[in-house]
Amino acid sequence: MRSKVIAPPGAHGGDGMAVAASLGLDPADVVDLSASLNPFAPDLMPLLADNADVLRRYPDPATATQTLAEAIGIEPARLLVTNGGSEAIALVTRELGGGVASEPEFSLHPRMDSGPVWRSDPHNPSGRLADDATAAGVWDEAFFPLATGQWTAGRRGVVVGSLTKLFACPGLRLGYIIDDDIDRFARHQPAWSVGSLNLAVLVDLLRSADLPAWAAGIAALRHQLGTLLANYGFESKPSDAPWLLIEAPGLRERLAPHGVVVRDCSSFGLPSMARIAVPGEHGLERLAVALEQSQ
Repeated sequence: MRSKVIAPPGAHGGDGMAVAASLGLDPADVVDLSASLNPFAPDLMPLLADNADVLRRYPDPATATQTLAEAIGIEPARLLVTNGGSEAIALVTRELGGGVASEPEFSLHPRMDSGPVWRSDPHNPSGRLADDATAAGVWDEAFFPLATGQWTAGRRGVVVGSLTKLFACPGLRLGYIIDDDIDRFARHQPAWSVGSLNLAVLVDLLRSADLPAWAAGIAALRHQLGTLLANYGFESKPSDAPWLLIEAPGLRERLAPHGVVVRDCSSFGLPSMARIAVPGEHGLERLAVALEQSQ
């Protein structure tokens, strides 16, 4: 019998479904630690059901923009809600261009010869928060709330963010841009870019947000994850983010048949590294079993 071939890693993680299909596993039985999502995020299903009636209406972002601006602590005129962090990055790139200070860095950031310096904070993939001496013209704070318990560092420059990470809902596509001149980005955004259901659910999600508690919980789970990995000989790099980076060639291929998927870092130019999202308690248990079975 021919052995099954594991689906190759995607450029941005989130490989659980593809790996399950390639190995004939039930997707519900796969723990996907290749995407770093908030393990404490609220249950989406009741919120989707409660807001389903808005699907018969055209999107109006006014209420969601106002509610998100209040949560962040900024004026609504400085905020643009976007179709995920990827659209936020695309809109800023179209207007300003720019490039990264150094590699590796998040692959969706532009690599142009002119324009502002882009910097993820915490840095993606290392997971370290920027110090006070670090400068950038565009800050990607997709994981900042989960690392610090605060919405934003409030620095000068443009900020892009990803609510899909914070609320563990990548399928809803929710992101934002913060800037003093938000209209220069809004003019590039297609009409009705963010759907009615996304906007309505966002308002409810914001009511449930507890950034300090979530960040503290993730820090505790990150410590447990590091201890578990150390028990199997993997030394994790220091991290402030909801993931750990380890030197572990072939770990993705070893764990996948046991129903656990980790991030292959080849797309960062780090082929020998694996990035493992901080899981909840159940995910830690599944990872422990997979590590043991893959020995």
